[in-house]
Amino acid sequence: MINSTASLGQRGPIGVPVPPTGWPIGSYATYAEAQRAVDHLADSEFPVQDVTIVGVQPMVVERVTARLTWGRVLAGGATSGAWFGLFVGLLLGVFSTGPLLSPLLTGLVTGVLFGLVTAAVGYASLRGRRDFASTTQLVATRYDVLCEPRTAEKGRDLLGRLAFAGPANR
Repeated sequence: MINSTASLGQRGPIGVPVPPTGWPIGSYATYAEAQRAVDHLADSEFPVQDVTIVGVQPMVVERVTARLTWGRVLAGGATSGAWFGLFVGLLLGVFSTGPLLSPLLTGLVTGVLFGLVTAAVGYASLRGRRDFASTTQLVATRYDVLCEPRTAEKGRDLLGRLAFAGPANR
């Protein structure tokens, strides 16, 4: 059941998200441009609680950041293991009665070994099928600015003036 009276940002029954409603007052190629438009509305004392930015046609973008080699994988495993080991060693050292150096070194060595083994097992299990590192983002093809009908005409006029002013005044 969809709540047909839901306004922008509200949720339907039992916390179910409801698609945004409202009239389009602007469409932008990037999120930064849509954000700039809403900022302009806020600066013009427009009731921005009536506005929603909607990403249209979302896509997942995976950007390859590096080629993985055994050296890079093992170095990363050792580094992350060292940080975790130092943290555990510090906790052990704080709560022990002896000197702090011994638990720190034990934690560091154990962490490095654990990180090396974990990274090596993970990389070896891939058997060369994914020899690269990457980051993933969710982006949209365009960003529409929607507004409640009661203030949409005023919002469209304000954004029209912003577009007419040109990029220098943005």
